[in-house]
Amino acid sequence: GMFMGGGPDPDTISLVSVTVIEARQLVGLNMDPMVCVEIGEDKKYTSMKESTNCPYYNEYFVFDFHVPPDVMFDKILKLSVIHSKNLLRSGTLVGSFKLDVGTIYSQPEHQFYHKWALLSDPDDISAGCKGYVKCDVAVVAKGDTIKTPHKANESDEDDIEGNLLLPEGVPAERQWARYYLKIYRAEGLPRMNTSIMANVKKAFIGENKDLVDPYVQVQFAGQKGKSSVQKSCYEPIWNEQLVFTEMFPPLCRRMKIQIRDSDKVNDVAIGTHFLDLRNISNDGDKGFLPTLGPAWVNMYGSTRTYTLMDEYQELNEGLGEGVSFRARLLISLGVEILDPSSPDITNSTEVQLEGVPNISEVEEFFLFGSFLEATMIDRKIGDKPINFEVTIGYYGNEIDGLARPKTKRKKGGGDGDEEETDLIHNSSEEEMDDDEDLTSVATTPPMKPVITDRNYFHLPYFERKPCIYIKSWWQDQRRRLYNANIIDNIADKLEDGLNDVQEIIKTEKTYPERRLRGVLEELSQGCSQFLSLANKDQNQSGRTKLDRERLKLCMSEIYNIMSAIYKKFCLLYMLDSLMSFHPQHSVPDVFIWMIGNGKRIAYARVPSKDILYSSTEEETGKDCGKVKTIFLRIPGKKGFGPAGWTVQSKIEIYLWLGLNRQRKDYLSGLPNGFEENKLSKGPGLPCSPPISLTYMMKQIFQLRVHMYQARSLFAADSTGLSDPFARVFYSTQSQVTEILAETLCPTWDQLLVFENVELFGEATELRDDPPIIVIEIYDQDTVGKADFMGRTFAKPVVKMADEHYGPPRFPPQLEYYQIYRGNCSAGEMLAAFELLQIGPNGKADLPPIDGPTDMDRGPILPVPLGIRPVLSKYRIEVLFWGLRDLKRVNLAQVDRPRVDIECAGKGIQSALIPNYKKNPNFSTLVKWFEVDLPENELLHPPLNIRVVDCRAFGRYTLVGSNAVTSLRKFIYRATDKQDDDKDGKGKKRKRKKGDEIEEEELDESMLDWWSKYFASIETLTEVKKEINASIIFVFSNKVYPKELESEFDNFEDWLHSFNLFRGKGGDDDDQNVTDEDRIVGKFKGSMCMYKVSDDMSRDMSFDSNMGMFQNIPHNDPINVLVRIYVIRVRATDLHPADINGKADPYIAIRLGKTEIKDKENYISKQLNPLFGKSFDVEATFPMDSTLTVSIYDWDLVGTDDLIGETKIDLENRFYSKHRATCGITSNYAIHGYNVWRDPMKPTQILAKLCKDGKLDGPHYGPEGRVKVENRVFMKKTDEHLALTVLKHWEEIPRVGCKLVPEHVETRPLLHPDKPGIEQGRIEMWVDLFPKDMTAPGPALDIAPRKPKKFELRVIVWNTDEVVLEDDDIFTGEKSSDIFVRGWLKGQQEDKQDTDVHYHSITGEGNFNWRFVYPFDYLMAEEKIVISKKESMFAWDETEYKIPARLNLQVWDADHFSADDFLGAIELDLNRFPRGAKTAKQCTIEMVTNEGEMPMVSIFKQKRIKGWWPFVARNEEDEFELTGKVEAELHLLTGEEAERSPVGEGRNEPEPLEKPNRPDIALLWFLIPFKAAKHLVCDQYRWLTIKILSVLMLLAILGLFLYNMPGYMVKKMLGA
Repeated sequence: GMFMGGGPDPDTISLVSVTVIEARQLVGLNMDPMVCVEIGEDKKYTSMKESTNCPYYNEYFVFDFHVPPDVMFDKILKLSVIHSKNLLRSGTLVGSFKLDVGTIYSQPEHQFYHKWALLSDPDDISAGCKGYVKCDVAVVAKGDTIKTPHKANESDEDDIEGNLLLPEGVPAERQWARYYLKIYRAEGLPRMNTSIMANVKKAFIGENKDLVDPYVQVQFAGQKGKSSVQKSCYEPIWNEQLVFTEMFPPLCRRMKIQIRDSDKVNDVAIGTHFLDLRNISNDGDKGFLPTLGPAWVNMYGSTRTYTLMDEYQELNEGLGEGVSFRARLLISLGVEILDPSSPDITNSTEVQLEGVPNISEVEEFFLFGSFLEATMIDRKIGDKPINFEVTIGYYGNEIDGLARPKTKRKKGGGDGDEEETDLIHNSSEEEMDDDEDLTSVATTPPMKPVITDRNYFHLPYFERKPCIYIKSWWQDQRRRLYNANIIDNIADKLEDGLNDVQEIIKTEKTYPERRLRGVLEELSQGCSQFLSLANKDQNQSGRTKLDRERLKLCMSEIYNIMSAIYKKFCLLYMLDSLMSFHPQHSVPDVFIWMIGNGKRIAYARVPSKDILYSSTEEETGKDCGKVKTIFLRIPGKKGFGPAGWTVQSKIEIYLWLGLNRQRKDYLSGLPNGFEENKLSKGPGLPCSPPISLTYMMKQIFQLRVHMYQARSLFAADSTGLSDPFARVFYSTQSQVTEILAETLCPTWDQLLVFENVELFGEATELRDDPPIIVIEIYDQDTVGKADFMGRTFAKPVVKMADEHYGPPRFPPQLEYYQIYRGNCSAGEMLAAFELLQIGPNGKADLPPIDGPTDMDRGPILPVPLGIRPVLSKYRIEVLFWGLRDLKRVNLAQVDRPRVDIECAGKGIQSALIPNYKKNPNFSTLVKWFEVDLPENELLHPPLNIRVVDCRAFGRYTLVGSNAVTSLRKFIYRATDKQDDDKDGKGKKRKRKKGDEIEEEELDESMLDWWSKYFASIETLTEVKKEINASIIFVFSNKVYPKELESEFDNFEDWLHSFNLFRGKGGDDDDQNVTDEDRIVGKFKGSMCMYKVSDDMSRDMSFDSNMGMFQNIPHNDPINVLVRIYVIRVRATDLHPADINGKADPYIAIRLGKTEIKDKENYISKQLNPLFGKSFDVEATFPMDSTLTVSIYDWDLVGTDDLIGETKIDLENRFYSKHRATCGITSNYAIHGYNVWRDPMKPTQILAKLCKDGKLDGPHYGPEGRVKVENRVFMKKTDEHLALTVLKHWEEIPRVGCKLVPEHVETRPLLHPDKPGIEQGRIEMWVDLFPKDMTAPGPALDIAPRKPKKFELRVIVWNTDEVVLEDDDIFTGEKSSDIFVRGWLKGQQEDKQDTDVHYHSITGEGNFNWRFVYPFDYLMAEEKIVISKKESMFAWDETEYKIPARLNLQVWDADHFSADDFLGAIELDLNRFPRGAKTAKQCTIEMVTNEGEMPMVSIFKQKRIKGWWPFVARNEEDEFELTGKVEAELHLLTGEEAERSPVGEGRNEPEPLEKPNRPDIALLWFLIPFKAAKHLVCDQYRWLTIKILSVLMLLAILGLFLYNMPGYMVKKMLGA
């Protein structure tokens, strides 16, 4: 039920937070991936990681939305991985993953935590998985709390297949599928046009075309498809199909189908329909793929009257409940799972033509309605004539006229002209043709309302009731509605039955199981009936595949329910899942409009299945042929604000819908005793339905309303109180109770008598089903009209004149009625109602009204004796402790406050606090008063606490008030003496010797406070294995996942806090949010109430001044040292406060006047900062009792922003019996990280507790035993003994309670501007030390662990079998110029390359090259810590934690182009496969099949040598072996590394020897010569000779030409 009903809420705030942790197995070679997160239009990017297929990001994004939930849940979240995007190129998509926000919200805790999203590429369907992204996704709506799930250990999360980001029940292997949506035709479009031009055109040219150009637009999973536009057509026929390609099952649940009007200026939606795929498919083992139709879907939206600016336009977009029928569309949907091997797959939303399906016969339906009463008409519209209009689909709307359907053509009739179809019409109506000229009457005649009282009017129908009737033609798909009705019927009976049973149990009546057995029998009967009825379905032609599948599903589910009854399962939800409405509509819903002076004012919508008639009773709708009370409401958004709370009109209406031929008994459900008035017709014509009914019989009643009291009403005045009165409506009368000033819990104790109530119909019918009574509660204001505070409904108990007034039904019992204001409850009302018939003798027969005689309230009658509760005398003792945090009242500070307590008219005042600033506690602690209260605890009136400030001259100002609604927990019930030692004997605690743990043997040097902390939160998997299990016992620092208060009942074991409210209540949907702004302070104290009797036994030590509040401490001021430890702020993630999506958090602490801002120690750019700090603050209770710990975001310029804060009430902790001052450790140690922090030793604490509780003990006996009262404990030394008793203090009789252990609490951080939305969580604890005792020791050191320095030395000895990448240009030999690259922290930070082994022909390379990686490492978290500036402009370095993974890659060096990547391996230093002994044994299995390989950790082995494979992905995306490397890993601590330094590469110190490479490889510059020789001499010998000879010839010719002129001249001159 996440799609909230009730139309568009005012936009709710919601956040979607996405943490992208890492990606794995991305497809592609050596890529630079980044992740893009988009929701709707918003896109956010992670940073880019270079050259890796498994980037680690850990980046956090928040998207804020202010939209209605429906829109929110349809938004699509898309994660895509993009490769090498930069400023110039947009990057290439590797793969993406889509799901809608609704799916996330419907998850447990509204989130996916640490799950892997499977990436796929929609353009390349056959490719399969493109990689995985690990992320956390959460949706936080206003008022939700975030829960961080329990951390699973890391190895589980690495199981990607088992942790896919998919909802429960969706298979991991999702296939591609095609969704075919066929669009046939539409009808019933409203007559409309949005462009003014068209109207002008029409006026000039007289062109009378249909003024709408419809087309269909479909959105699904982020894709959009459109049909063609049918120009100027009210009944467009498309016969087209749209194809969507998307994974199946899709993670986007709704398909949005819209009919739109195509227009160049504004393209508007005519109507919208959402297709929820879950409703049209079933994923069970006998399930079926989504399928629909061909079927008509009905669209609802704004009114059909055409106006230029449609104020309800958003209703047509599918937001909110439609107020009128818009159109119906014939569609069908099919899904085909694709076979990835078939090549012809295209992802398109193209349009294809489709044939028209055969849809079942059209039937004539008949709708009849009669208005029996219209009352509570809002006075704003009361002066104009009013009528009602009823429509079903486009029938009955006066604008559309009452056209017959055109769809009733004969099969071969083709598209004849209008006249032709009319002829066919007349000839084809063989059956009931006699009332051919029957017109429909869809509206009641207008009538002027009559005044009821100052707020409402009513229509004077009296005995003449107007009727309406409409004929309409629809496909006969009643079967669908019938099946739904039977199931509704069964479910309703079951629910009523179960509610009865609950009521019986709640009121503690006898034999609830008998009633339950009856309920189950009824259920199984209903089920077997369904099975028999649903089978006999006559009309086969109109059934679609979905009908058959749903029927199968329903039948099997019902069958399961029947078998479940015998196994006693939870049945209601099984039925609920079947009750969801039928996705293939048939008959549209019925709308009832109230029209005042021609304007549409308010409406109601009645689902057609509820009023559908069937000859079988079980199939009939639940309101068919019954009188029903309907409240009309304002259409659109207005109907959901305060404007919508006042009733527009309340009508009593009778509706009947069925086939025209079943019409004979459509009036049978009406109250009897009427005559029909028909439209006058000529004689001899058959009967037509009546246009009104005249009632001959009426019954006269007297209604008695016993209004006793109400509680927890809404605060309507600025004082935080109200002046409530109730107004009761019955039929056309109304009366009011008296107004009680300044209270939220009025006790009216008043009887209202309504005389001469006229009701029409037979007496017996009225007895079983009387009309309902409406009670509205208002707040009286001195000026202006009364404010509405809430409303409730009730049915009276009816006594007919001939019945006896007596048990069991009379006098009626007072009952609580829930009061509603809008959709939220606003209190309860205690009242009783009886309706008594006045017989022939008049009022003399009525039972007398005998009120209590002692109260004379003038004309006001009190509630009579038999009905009012029986009272007895109670004494209420009140403990007045003090007032806290009082805010200013009317700008003046509160100075001399006093508390007034009142209950049932009696009360008491506290002592006055003379100076609130100096000491806000009361001087007199306990006072009491006596009062008469009902014996039945359920009927106890609330107790009111009011704080007033006594100003000068005897003036009082109300500061704030609180009503304690339930006094149940304050009732004192004497404890029985005998239960003290019934189990005293059995509880002797003997510890076996084996349990005794020798704590001293542990190697304490290894451990610190953090080891204890990590052990407590169970993330410390490694340390546990290293040190024997005994350590677990020592560590038991309890980590509470929430506030300490929630574990220990708010520490209100004897001192309670009552919030004081002032100011008006919020008109928001969720009132709790605004209540926080109304709190003006707190009253601390308690009550105790008990019946006054004479035999109150008193202890000897009883202090009569203190009453029941014995041995509580005194409330004088006391000085306390407060020590606050803040460990860290935890990742539900702080809200990023800076632009870069990070924050620079620091701690601020406020207590009383002291404020500490730890600004210097801010933590740069962290959303999960680890603080590990303690602060000491001195305070004086009661003045400084609230501690505020805030986290601020440090900014270089400007003011620092508050991220979130948490408030702790220290006073309650200090005084609590749970002893929350300093947690009790699980062990007593005098030194070390586990030191005893409390200044009092366990023995002293125990002695004090025994003394305070007046216990016998403690007696320390020989051989380590101690006895307290009658419990015996055993342990070694006295301190350990005392500690054991304290740890089991809850077992001590009478005074025992759990003492607070040593703990860490997790408190939510909240921001005052964003109420209800957590901004992160803080882990901390507080110790309190009173100053009048010995001073405590120094604070524990919880500073964060410093990472330890390590150095990893990697020697790359050799490579082998490296793939040969280069073809030698000349020789054609395959070779590679191999080098190896490695890094630990990141490609940019510390990558190192070996030298190049040139021209390796075999794939062998010799390097003898050493990489040296110094790094800082946190053992406990298995993370490397790096600090680096985020960008050139960053102010300071940011700390990152990354997993310890060594990356080795093998490359082929190229001189002129980029180097080619050949393969890589990534070794997680904590668990990686042990290297193979020889190159032969080294296989690809070591990477692909890690699970079976022996794993090692370099942190344990320190040194390891072996062969590892290099792998890369080929075109088919499979891993393939691309080489092997022989390497040696050697890990040293920082100190060891300093002692024995080594050089990088082959340098000093400790140089490695030169590798033995073939000579030629080094003289790479000789290679060209060698190559040339090869070319010239071997390969191209003849070619070379030819070329040379040609060149010589050319040279000779050239010389000849050059020299010839010279010779010629010489010759000629004869030189």
